[in-house]
Amino acid sequence: QVQLVESGGGLVQAGGSLRLSCTVSGRTIFRDAMGWFRRAPGKEREFVAAISWAGVSKYYAESVKDRFAISRDNPTNTMYLQMDSLTAEATAVYYCATDPGCARDMAVGSDRINYWGQGTQVTVSP
Repeated sequence: QVQLVESGGGLVQAGGSLRLSCTVSGRTIFRDAMGWFRRAPGKEREFVAAISWAGVSKYYAESVKDRFAISRDNPTNTMYLQMDSLTAEATAVYYCATDPGCARDMAVGSDRINYWGQGTQVTVSP
């Protein structure tokens, strides 16, 4: 059984930082693109960041570019999202996902995402 488990969410003040982790079990992620998405209260789920299987190509939503950094460690089946200079607009449930296709497709609406995590809450206080 494949499981994606996010961790690292919590409450932080505006301007602060958080580091999210996504650990995958039951499947090797070596050939998968991976990404982060978020759903803010009352809004649709949106793309945040994606990374290619080798970690070479990275894509970000314009709203988080230069403040968030995605990375991965394939030997440990783990992906990370470093979030700096957080604003209240970042308050959302953050989900990780895997995609056997390319990371760029995750950024523009891939229909090949095959697994999702259960989400971790990030709350940024003004």
